[in-house]
Parts: sequence; structure tokens; C-alpha cells
Amino acid sequence: MEPKHGRILLVDDESAILRTFRYCLEDEGYEVATANSAAQAEAVIRQQVFDLCFLDLRLGQDNGLDVLAHMRINAPWMRVVIVTAHSAVDTAVDAMQAGATDYLVKPCSPDQLRLAAAKQLEVRQLAARLEALEGEVRKQDEGLSSRSPSMMNIFETARQVAVTDANILILGESGTGKGELARAIHKWSKRSKKACVTINCPSLTGDLMESELFGHSRGAFTGANESTLGRVSQADGGTLFLDEVGDFPLAIQPKLLRFIQDKEYERIGDPVTRQANVRILAATNLDLAEMVENGRFREDLFYRLNVITITLLPLRDRTEDILQLAERFLAHFVTEYARPARSFSAESQEALVSYHWPGNIRELRNVIERASIICSDDSVQLSHLGFTKETTSSAPKIGSEMSLIDLEKAHIAAVLANSDTLDQAARTLGIDASTLYRKRKQLGL
Repeated sequence: MEPKHGRILLVDDESAILRTFRYCLEDEGYEVATANSAAQAEAVIRQQVFDLCFLDLRLGQDNGLDVLAHMRINAPWMRVVIVTAHSAVDTAVDAMQAGATDYLVKPCSPDQLRLAAAKQLEVRQLAARLEALEGEVRKQDEGLSSRSPSMMNIFETARQVAVTDANILILGESGTGKGELARAIHKWSKRSKKACVTINCPSLTGDLMESELFGHSRGAFTGANESTLGRVSQADGGTLFLDEVGDFPLAIQPKLLRFIQDKEYERIGDPVTRQANVRILAATNLDLAEMVENGRFREDLFYRLNVITITLLPLRDRTEDILQLAERFLAHFVTEYARPARSFSAESQEALVSYHWPGNIRELRNVIERASIICSDDSVQLSHLGFTKETTSSAPKIGSEMSLIDLEKAHIAAVLANSDTLDQAARTLGIDASTLYRKRKQLGL
């Protein structure tokens, strides 16, 4: 029999029922723990993460509804099935209104127990997958096919290392598709049936990053009204993707290093040491080696992340792919927005290939999305792209006959145009926001 995945807690004050339920569920391959009181249940929940709990409403002197209320606070992700006698069905309904997900009436058959467990764990796994996918906008494998020999070699290398458990560092400019490649590596790996959980490092401060990464217990800090799992726990058995790891807060890098080395961690406000079997993928557009030299990134963490390095090419160095990607994006957006465009004019094709794409695939995608919306004909014209002939013909390129000041101005202007905030643009340029502010004034941007 193929082992099943899921951690189940049984809470009942009758030892015979605990024993029967446990044997039945363990025979199915589930991991099972038991508790015979409210206090014992709370202690076990603090030490382990469970996906599902079968909770008896009558626990001696303890009120099952009170136990349920504490579970909703301390383990809100855990699904709770109420187990009750015929005479207490009305109370079971009250429990469902209070947050329980189902109920069983005692005595119940082994088949009823197994069916209830399978149903609840399936819902729990679906919820975990949806949470891992939250915020992803692009379809899978966008930009992961190529006509460029260099990119084809890069993708082949990624496929080869995906089947190992080695940590992988993905390098490349902003917008080159590092996140897409990380998700593809997870999909190609033996962990593909588990979650690929992403942490966007630039968006979080040190304290928030630690809570997001490892979770926290109720009352650990102001506003911690309930316990949280943390991304590490959510990724257990799967992959944790650290997006823009160069911005990972220096203060908690030792904790990340320890987890990568030992697979052990503690939640904030909870001294219990936990373990998680997680594969680490990381990506950045920054020079981590230089940051190590400047004391802005730990050398030992850098070497732990940098077991295998994959560097993605900027779009300007894989011009063979520009029209293929543009056509794919156009087909997607005209379907999504019910627009008439089906192709690109010869002039717009030439402009797409000639443009230097400082924002890479992300910028190309945004340009095609806009064009698909405003184009009212069956062919996208140059005007729909927001380009002019001057834009494409005078695009600065390495080695062009132009001054450093003009080159710097053009590059900063392009980065600003493809960044959501000034801070994001500063990170892309490798300078602080105040320096970028002064340069904008100096260059008249």
C-alpha cells in the first residue's frame, strides 16, 4: 500500500477509542498522535504541526467547544472534525459554526473514519497549494522555451540539477524570469507533489521576515493574536524559494544559515525546536560576492546557497526569442481581454527586436499587454507598443558612440520606467534611494 501523507491528532478521554482510531489511521499510513485531555492536546499542538484533528466534544471536565476555540487560535490551519454521541448532535452543529469542518457520530465504522480523514486532508492539501500559488500572475513555463543555443544549454542544466536536492542560486537581471525558472526546477524535481513556497525578501523587515519564515506563537509580539505556521513549515517536503535573497535582512541571516545546515528552527515566542525537510532555491539580481566583501551578506550563507549557480541571460542577449515570446503574450492577453489583435506588423516586429529591453521579459510582457488592450485592429502597430522610430534606433547599447553620462541617463530612465517604486529602482541599480534621488535631479529625469 502506498503511504499517505498527513499528520493527525486524536483527542478523546476514552483510551479504547484513541487506540482503535489510532490503529485504523496508522494502518492507512498517516502519522498519528493522541491526547486524552485539553491540556495534553494543547501541549502536543505546541510541539508538532498537525493537518487534522479528531476532537471529542466530551473530555471529562473539559468542554470540547473551549478546546476548539483554543485550536482555532493556536493552530488556525488545522482542520478539526468533531466526534460526538447521538445525543450531542446539536452541539456538534454549534461546533461547526465555531470553526470545525465536519463531525462524526459515535460509534462510527473504520470506513467512516478513513473517509473523513481522506476528505479533510485532501482539502488541507489543496488549501496549502493555493496559498503557495497566491500572487503568481504568469502562466507556468513562460519564457522557459528558447531558440537561443546559450539559453537552451542553461535550461538543460537546470533540468539536470532539478532532480537532485542541491541548493541552487539563480542569477540574472530583474525581469529575466528567475522566479519562473525556480518554479520549473521545483516542478521537474522529485518534490513536485509538495508545495513550492516563495518568500519575497525585499518586502519584509528583519522581524517580519523571521515571523514569515519560521512562524510565531500567539502573544509572541504585539498583534500576534494567533499562532502561524511560517513558510518553512508550509514548504516541508517541498521547496522554499527565496526571491531576491540579496535583500535578506543581515540580522537574521545566521538563523537562515542554521536552518539550511541543520534543517532545524524555532518559531518566535516558542522554544520548541522543529525540523523541516526543505530544498532551498534562491535568486538575486545583485552581486552577492561583492556584498560579502562589503560585509552586507554572510560569506558562509553565500557558500551554502551557491552550491550550483545558474545565470539567466538578459533578453537583449537572446534576441532570437523576442518575437516568439511576444506572440505568446499576445495570444494570452487577447484571449483574456477579448481583443481583436492576432499578429504584429512588420514595423512593430522590427521595433521589438531592435529595442534593448532593460526590463527584460517582464517589460516585454507589460508592453504586449498594453498593446493588446489598446489595439482595435487585427495587427499590432508600432504606435500600440508605445515606441517611436527614435526610441528603437537610438536605444543605447554597450559600445555605442555616446558619453558615459548619456549612457547612465538612458539606463536610469529605463530602470525607473520599469520599477514600481524608487526603492525598487535603487536596488536594481545597486545604489541607495537617496543617491538615486540626487542622480535624478542631476540628470534632469
